[in-house]
Amino acid sequence: MTGRYQYRQRAGLEEPIVRKASGVGLPPSHPTLPSLLRASGYSTALVGKWHMGWPPEYGPLKSGYERFFGILPGAADYFSHGGDGVAVPSDTSLMEGDTPVERVGYITDLLAERAIAEIRSAATSLKPFFISLHFTAPHWPWQGPSDRAVKGWSKDLFHTDGGSLEKYGELVVSLDAAIGRVLAQLERAGMAEDTIVVFTSDNGGERFSDNWPFRGEKTDLLEGGIRVPLLVRWPTRFASERTLSQVVVSMDWLPTLLAAAGASSHPNYKPDGEDLLSVLTGSSPLRERTIFWRYKGHKQAAVRKADWKYFRRGETESLFDLSADPRERADLKDKAPEILTQLREAHRKWDATMLPYPADSISATHS
Repeated sequence: MTGRYQYRQRAGLEEPIVRKASGVGLPPSHPTLPSLLRASGYSTALVGKWHMGWPPEYGPLKSGYERFFGILPGAADYFSHGGDGVAVPSDTSLMEGDTPVERVGYITDLLAERAIAEIRSAATSLKPFFISLHFTAPHWPWQGPSDRAVKGWSKDLFHTDGGSLEKYGELVVSLDAAIGRVLAQLERAGMAEDTIVVFTSDNGGERFSDNWPFRGEKTDLLEGGIRVPLLVRWPTRFASERTLSQVVVSMDWLPTLLAAAGASSHPNYKPDGEDLLSVLTGSSPLRERTIFWRYKGHKQAAVRKADWKYFRRGETESLFDLSADPRERADLKDKAPEILTQLREAHRKWDATMLPYPADSISATHS
């Protein structure tokens, strides 16, 4: 959303943002990808989850989106979607703008239907459009489309007594089909050739996921927790299918998509991400990156520089060569102590430029 490290914002120190009373969120004054595109003439809509603060102080309509249909928290029941007449949104509310609404159906399908409606509307408009489609699937609760709505799910979204490999498969198959329907609508509208489509995730898999060959999962700074799928489609600029080994991080999308739209970032909010448009189009070579992470919940730190990966959990440090060891099993800290020292110091200097964790921030213990 901001193109910057989440640790620059108080809200970025919370995972998950579940407490309405915490008073944290993405400040409406901060430029975002949708607000910058909107200022450049784009129509903007968020369909799906928000998860960056609660109204009235925060919300999608305060951070650049003209329209919002979805949920405010990070997850919700797949069948029970709140109801009309509720003045204050609850954790289960499905929202139309700032208003809780009732809709019948499986949430993956409801979000796909709204995205399709947004594309239909965009096809009749002279304005370019930007849609953030944030599906909740395959996030818990573990409810496939064949399940009935069960009272109590939304009261304990962090439950550990549900799910199975088969149920997870149902969630993913439903998600895949929903994405297919959205892409088919782009084709029907004659907009597929010049629409950029980005498919990715916000973290590695957890619980029922298969992260092979990577070690770790969501809540880890091992590759299994931070390396995610990424597919990008833009037929008029990407002439053929390619697989790139370019290191990309989520905050790169703000400068990259702004460049594709002929727009610019705000001069007072320099992105930490990089514009990789020329790399994606093949007009420039792959770029070496240095990227940093930290995670309070498990007291972790990590640095990726080229193929080297520095990882610390508690007081234990490790050094991996990801080009030869993506599973992060061969610890090279004793063979390359100078690189370990270099990356440790780089992380220390970077960390000093980020916000410190406040005493009352939420430790990340849920997966």
